[in-house]
Amino acid sequence: MTGPRLTKTFKGLTGRTLAWQTAESPARETGRDARTVPVRPELAVEVAFDGLQRSPRCPAGPALRFARVVRHRPDRSAAEADTVASVRELATAEGL
Repeated sequence: MTGPRLTKTFKGLTGRTLAWQTAESPARETGRDARTVPVRPELAVEVAFDGLQRSPRCPAGPALRFARVVRHRPDRSAAEADTVASVRELATAEGL
């Protein structure tokens, strides 16, 4: 499933977190080609950011400024994650 993107980041990923993610991802794989391995959106990740900004490269509209991975959230489901729509609402409230 591909949708609008708010950001992409590898900042904040520790070796331990990356190893965990690498071990967990194959069980969620839905296909594979020469460049990508799509996975079911089941893992929740906490991402910190310093604000929102407009971005011509970000298809969602607003982009997360200085985004970084804080941790994976096994206590949360992907269905509980913020959506692009909720971030757009925040951007509108901030005047973007």
